[in-house]
Amino acid sequence: MANEYIQNEVKKVITNSSFEFPLNHAMASAWILANFKGDNLKIFDMRKASALVDYSVMATAQNATQARAMVDEISTNLKQQGANIVSYEGYDSADWILLDTGDIMIHVFNGPARDVYDLDMVYAKSPQVKIPEDFYFSKPAQVSTEKSDLKGYF
Repeated sequence: MANEYIQNEVKKVITNSSFEFPLNHAMASAWILANFKGDNLKIFDMRKASALVDYSVMATAQNATQARAMVDEISTNLKQQGANIVSYEGYDSADWILLDTGDIMIHVFNGPARDVYDLDMVYAKSPQVKIPEDFYFSKPAQVSTEKSDLKGYF
């Protein structure tokens, strides 16, 4: 059974009127990737560049287990919201898992595979869609360089 919190949050993203279909599915995928602590998240608007897909979502996982968990969660939640999962590729090796829903493609890379395949460069001419900051599980901490902040620390 899927996590109720994740289901509710994904449903909020998918039903958000500011995201039309299929952008809402891309955004829901990005929300899951961000909350599973994926790195270097990007959504590319491919509507003018490709007849095959409207949006490509990309993220990097720290290991194969994390990559598979991300793809499993996206697949489960998008299916529950009526999406058709066309295919999976690369699930066993998990170096690069491709999840195709017909309207969006989700690419989850493990480790250096993202640099090897360099889809960021391939999609560089396509506009990026901004992912809202509140999608992320946690925001990076602000690092202070003020000496007064370090007083008494050492």
